[in-house]
Amino acid sequence: MIRVGQGFDVHAFSADPGRRLMLAGIEFPGEPGLLGHSDADVVAHAVSDAILGAAGLADLGQQFPDTSPEWEGADSISLLAKVVVLAGEHRWTVGNVDVTVICEAPRLAPRREAMAARLAEVCSAPVSVKGKRAEGLGAIGRSEGIAAIAVALLEST
Repeated sequence: MIRVGQGFDVHAFSADPGRRLMLAGIEFPGEPGLLGHSDADVVAHAVSDAILGAAGLADLGQQFPDTSPEWEGADSISLLAKVVVLAGEHRWTVGNVDVTVICEAPRLAPRREAMAARLAEVCSAPVSVKGKRAEGLGAIGRSEGIAAIAVALLEST
């Protein structure tokens, strides 16, 4: 049996100059970080929600509430690893993941392969990462933040 889940996340850029930008567990030095309770890795969050949705489990905000001090500053790749384990406990393995990152900046191409490899390592499955621009439209197009959409295929074990 297979199931498909979709995940979405969006975060605004932070005004904190010390905030690091993390996308798919890869740091983008010199770029402004994203605002959030955890490290605000929109890619890891979207992938996590896609896996949780496919497994029929509560979403990322319910699993790791942003009202809990336990998750403040959390490494989102670690949260994704916990999600993969949780799906496994419910007899699901990740078949593959496809993620699209929407932003005007930074340029993803130089780190896209590293992003896909990091996600594939955590998910134990093939992962594709694509970068798209909002072409100046809306908040993302005005470079106010970054969004990500992910689809995950899970297979029963």
